Amino acid sequence: MERTLIEFITALRRSGVRVSVSETLDAFRTAELVGYGNRELLKDALAATLAKSLPERETFLSCFSCFFSRNDLSETDWGLPDGDELELRGEDAPLSQMLLSGNLPGLSMSMMNASRNIDLTAIRFFTQKSFYVRKILNDMGLERLEQDIRRLKKSDHPGSKEKGDALENARQRLFENVRDFVEKQYDLFARSVSDELIENYLKEIRLSNVERRDFQRMQVIIRRMVKRLQDRHSRRRKKAKKGRLDFRKTLRDNTVYQGPLFDLRWKTKRIERPDIVAICDLSRSVEAVARFMLLFLYSLNEAVARIRTFVFCSNLAEASPIFEEYEVEEALDRLLRGVGVPVMFGRTDYGRALRDFEDGWIDTITKKTTVLVLGDARSNFGDPGTDVLKRIHHRCKRVLWLNPEPPSFWGTGDSEMKRYLPFCRPARECSTLSHLERVVDVLLTVPR
Repeated sequence: MERTLIEFITALRRSGVRVSVSETLDAFRTAELVGYGNRELLKDALAATLAKSLPERETFLSCFSCFFSRNDLSETDWGLPDGDELELRGEDAPLSQMLLSGNLPGLSMSMMNASRNIDLTAIRFFTQKSFYVRKILNDMGLERLEQDIRRLKKSDHPGSKEKGDALENARQRLFENVRDFVEKQYDLFARSVSDELIENYLKEIRLSNVERRDFQRMQVIIRRMVKRLQDRHSRRRKKAKKGRLDFRKTLRDNTVYQGPLFDLRWKTKRIERPDIVAICDLSRSVEAVARFMLLFLYSLNEAVARIRTFVFCSNLAEASPIFEEYEVEEALDRLLRGVGVPVMFGRTDYGRALRDFEDGWIDTITKKTTVLVLGDARSNFGDPGTDVLKRIHHRCKRVLWLNPEPPSFWGTGDSEMKRYLPFCRPARECSTLSHLERVVDVLLTVPR
């Protein structure tokens, strides 16, 4: 049963449940204690050992139900005639004898042993299904079965032809049952691989090419990325002369005194965190990138960053109140439709947008502020407003410019990107989710 438990843990990992080596050893000890006789007791015990959250428990229960379900073959008509016409002979292959006698438990056991012999858990891609079906059948003795069918059909012995036809029909039913079994194992051991391939593809695809049907999957990927960033950049506690008592450090540092607590250790939260002002171009060429960047930023916990958002096309307006009033997804939909924000969707004018920001909100920028500008810097040959960006640059900690176009396009046509570069540290291409994750990682790194 140890191999069975290892295969089950492999299925859990392939389904997204993180199981460490120590947890695997705990699972072996748990199974040894409770035994395999009581299915429900084993399920509850392993769930307590291996599932560490509610989503993981749901995945665990689904995997357990599928993995430990009986893999008996279907009892549908196998095409075998009634009566004593199918006399078994010593020359018949073992697989032929099991098929002719209707020994479904024996066939099921033979199929399970064959799947272990060929290591069916190694299946990864849907294109491998037929390959593994054939390997299982070959391991069960398909070659000798086909020899029996050919021999019986050529034989002149009474009843041989009927026996050969019965074996041929049973072979087809066996193929269908093995195929269904491989389908179930593929769902257990390879479904997450397909999801991973799709996820990797969506991470690298240009955001402007993402179809609306993939938005929900993209949001799941972003939430996973955000979780990693939150774990990495969440505010840590630091030593202080006052604050909350750090009990563990106090005990550890006072062990030399054999009990009395002479040296108290305190902890307090780090107050400093990124203060972000985001200025986003909402024109059609940048719309998709703006959607996912704002979804990324506003998915971050407030303990990680403070965000104030401004959007522009022909003019500039503040969009922060929309995100305060609505959930992120709904706020983004309203924003991109121009609902509730006085933005004119005409010719993109970077110069006017920067001047609007300077006239109305320049006082919001301090030496602790990071200004994040998202846009392709194409201002339709108008005034780019570089003098305004220069003054913003002098007032803030840093200006980070994200451009959805590759650097080779910067400065071509009506692009003013090269004129903005002296006041941007850094300026990055940002056209995929992978770009966004790296940029937000840089954004949340507070310079010391």
